[in-house]
Amino acid sequence: MAFDNVGKILAEKYPTDFARWLLTEEPQTIKVLKTELSIEPIRADSVTFLQTENRILHLEFQTTQKSLTPIPLRMLDYFVRLVRKYDLPITQVVIFLQQTTQDIAFTETYVNEMTNHRYRVVRMWEQEATLFLENPALLALAPLTQTDSPPGLLSQVAQSLAKIADRETRQNIAAYTEILAGLRFEKGLIRQLLSEETMQESVIYQDILQKGEQREAFTYTLRLVNRRFGDIDSSLTERIRSLSTNQLETLGEALFDLTSLADLEAWLNQPKN
Repeated sequence: MAFDNVGKILAEKYPTDFARWLLTEEPQTIKVLKTELSIEPIRADSVTFLQTENRILHLEFQTTQKSLTPIPLRMLDYFVRLVRKYDLPITQVVIFLQQTTQDIAFTETYVNEMTNHRYRVVRMWEQEATLFLENPALLALAPLTQTDSPPGLLSQVAQSLAKIADRETRQNIAAYTEILAGLRFEKGLIRQLLSEETMQESVIYQDILQKGEQREAFTYTLRLVNRRFGDIDSSLTERIRSLSTNQLETLGEALFDLTSLADLEAWLNQPKN
């Protein structure tokens, strides 16, 4: 399950609430930037860029401590790209969702011989719960916050969910909440928060499931392609990444009949693919 993708969805659905949480100034206007920055060789699917009237807020949500490109270097790379593109002050925040003692969750600087670049790290397990319990836009993160009684915190989350009047909003936020709660709580305890049937009815929940399945299928299929043809160039990688889960599964089967990169490109060029 792509837990970090839930954070990205929330930040882009409720940008003002995330900006108020993470910035010192009160934003008057804010918009989600659909940039072309998430490209090879630096890529992180959980990246979100929010622009206020005079600042860019760059958010990354992390559940794992390891990444192909180290997080500090990735933050420096994005900082340079953002400054070059927008020429605005940049606030960068990495939000670690799952508790860990790994050094990377406590690292806020990229350092080498010539460069020292700082960014901010938020460890959800150190955050006070009140802010998240009182704001529906942030409520899904509440199960990950600081507490002496995790079951008691989960009970408070359930009470906050019950106060959301709009049924569709309550249902979707419940889906987000249950997914993120899975980073900390056993499934049996989570099911006491909301019935499984209600969560599965959520369109948002189904969308997250599909994205998680597509990502896993892409990773597996790309491994097969690289094993058969060696490392392929970034343009082919991106074309494969854009395939649906079903198309990726079909490509995995078709690889047995493909003998060259030309065959692979021809397969990708077929209209049905």
